[in-house]
Amino acid sequence: MTSDFVDVRVLDNFYQTSSFYPMPVILITTIAEDGTTNLGPYSLVFPFGIADKHAMMLISRSDSNTANNIRRTKKAMLNFIPFDKKLLKNIVRLGFPGQTAEEKLDDSIFTLIQPEQEISNGPVPDVIEEAVQVFECIWDDSEAFHYFGTTDESHFLLRINRIMMKKNWYESLVNGDGKFPSLPVDYGYRDSQYFWFSEPKKPYKEPLPKGKGVNIDTVRYQADRIDPEIYWTDEACAKIVAIPRVFLKKAMTMIVEEAKKRGITTLTPEIMDEIRDKRNQEKKLR
Repeated sequence: MTSDFVDVRVLDNFYQTSSFYPMPVILITTIAEDGTTNLGPYSLVFPFGIADKHAMMLISRSDSNTANNIRRTKKAMLNFIPFDKKLLKNIVRLGFPGQTAEEKLDDSIFTLIQPEQEISNGPVPDVIEEAVQVFECIWDDSEAFHYFGTTDESHFLLRINRIMMKKNWYESLVNGDGKFPSLPVDYGYRDSQYFWFSEPKKPYKEPLPKGKGVNIDTVRYQADRIDPEIYWTDEACAKIVAIPRVFLKKAMTMIVEEAKKRGITTLTPEIMDEIRDKRNQEKKLR
């Protein structure tokens, strides 16, 4: 079989030197030793814990201002910056290593504001007014991570304490109206001269494939056995036929647990919609 693929030598910083790897653009704010806010642009920040314990993994130079501040205070704000060439130009400038927190503030065009709430044990870093959303994080140093590479890198497990979002995007998130913020994609410092960013396009939607899930008889079989105190109507069973078989039992168990919390003994399509809608409680409060 012939192919157009060729092998690429894997170099250090492989995500930008040996591949095309899309990354987020995040401006991390931390508290410097003198109490001022330090601004640190980062793209090596990724979801790490997505269920039960929610966390991000940050990869940083071990001697960076951000790394030192997190070790000292354990606090960080992850500010997601929108696509704006003026803002991105300033982010590149702020990413130059060796600057003090005060020098970065002098170079910054961003607006710093103090969040209304505090985590605990003293102040929290300022947030960026221009950000679309902000993750308020606390470094969890209780987990033991073994990294096989250079000690020049530090890896921080940042537990998400709170997510703050601009009101208009919060409305879109809760309503599921198909509107998305314009968040840039970073392709890194590729050619020793430039950082490369990409402007996002409007997302489009694809329906879930039909016939890839389970049939209603399979759901009914599981429903009759998962908990004798909860009855599933056929219409309720039909609501989850699109779930892949490997996830079916776990999904049904979670639905039953939520139903019992609410004192519900019969699952109908309407109740299923409420339970499966992760934003349902927020919608009720509006």
